[in-house]
Amino acid sequence: MSSVFLVAFATYFATVGPADIAFVFAALTRDNTNAERLAFATRGILVATAILLVFGFLGNSILDLFGITLPALQTAGGILLMLIAMDMVFARHSGGTSTTSEETAESRKRQDISVFPLALPLLAGPGSISATILLTTGARDSGDFWWVLAAMGSIMGVTWITLLLAIPIQKLLGLTGLSVVSRIVGILLAALAVQFIFDGIGSSGLLSGTA
Repeated sequence: MSSVFLVAFATYFATVGPADIAFVFAALTRDNTNAERLAFATRGILVATAILLVFGFLGNSILDLFGITLPALQTAGGILLMLIAMDMVFARHSGGTSTTSEETAESRKRQDISVFPLALPLLAGPGSISATILLTTGARDSGDFWWVLAAMGSIMGVTWITLLLAIPIQKLLGLTGLSVVSRIVGILLAALAVQFIFDGIGSSGLLSGTA
């Protein structure tokens, strides 16, 4: 097995965080059915994988096209995570992790978190997107590029399994337990969001030369 695969797998494991996302997924889908959770997990994994593949093949070109820097991407992702964390901590519904009243009246369906926030920014977040761009840079014209893609696919498979295992955990904890877990995870997400923002601002050079 290529050392490039092992490095890429470890990098994706750290940036995607399958175990952490599983608990977030359980908290966000506590009111959904088993079929809906399975659909969310599968669709979220597929969408996130597609996003990472796009950045793997066209990442630098896309960012250059729109004039977006990686620090800006980190900061924006941190802000989105902070909004989600606030909803979880204060048990409120702003539209970020639940449907608005207008959407509920129109569709009468439970809200779909598979694209936002599961696929983006939780699965395909600033860290994993940045890792994809960095790992594929310089490896595009060699066999190492495909090892990176293999590592990406492997970690997404592992993450899908952990999301499915989060379902029985949700049943075991019950409503009260999930409410506690939801708030705890919300606090951790808030800290992670702040870290993303700090990293984005720090690497942007905006604070260089300041006391």
